[in-house]
Amino acid sequence: MPILLCTLYTLKGIFMAVLSGKEWVAKFKGKNDISSLKAEFRLGVKSFISALEEAGAQVKINATLRPPERAYLMHWAWMIHHQRVSPEDVPAHSNVDIEWVHSDAKESVKAASEMVSAYGMQNLKVAPALNSRHTEGRAIDMNISWAGVLTVADKDKKKVTIKTSPKDGMNKELHQVGKTYGVIKYHGGAKDKPHWSDDGR
Repeated sequence: MPILLCTLYTLKGIFMAVLSGKEWVAKFKGKNDISSLKAEFRLGVKSFISALEEAGAQVKINATLRPPERAYLMHWAWMIHHQRVSPEDVPAHSNVDIEWVHSDAKESVKAASEMVSAYGMQNLKVAPALNSRHTEGRAIDMNISWAGVLTVADKDKKKVTIKTSPKDGMNKELHQVGKTYGVIKYHGGAKDKPHWSDDGR
């Protein structure tokens, strides 16, 4: 599929802006490895995940460090998709030559929706922040799950037995274990289920 271009005129001359769409998801890629996190938080995350895996839980890391440009694309795609903002009103980003406005409003929303799906944000109930713990290396998105009873060690090596549901990262008892490692579950609840950070934001 050819990339659609839109010519924009500015005081500095002419440059070619690329229309929004799923092709943008491959640009400004983020990290999904623990090594990209800030030192103190990285150590806590590594220890927490090790404890979970030793207890038999499955952990899948989805995202760690996120470039500001990727945060910009994710935020405004989500906002347009949910019709919280008109494409014409999205502010420009100096490092991202994207054109959010297509031939008509329907096409603009469709393109943003394609981006939302490609970013895996279909179930996200809140717009990704423009400036967040992810852009600072202080957050991680991960899916955690287990079967049966989970007995996991906290930072002080105390064994915590979790029998309650859900058997995933939304379990409140698990949140308390994570807190001992300095890995705090997102305070917004189910709006962003995979999100953990050093302060819950």
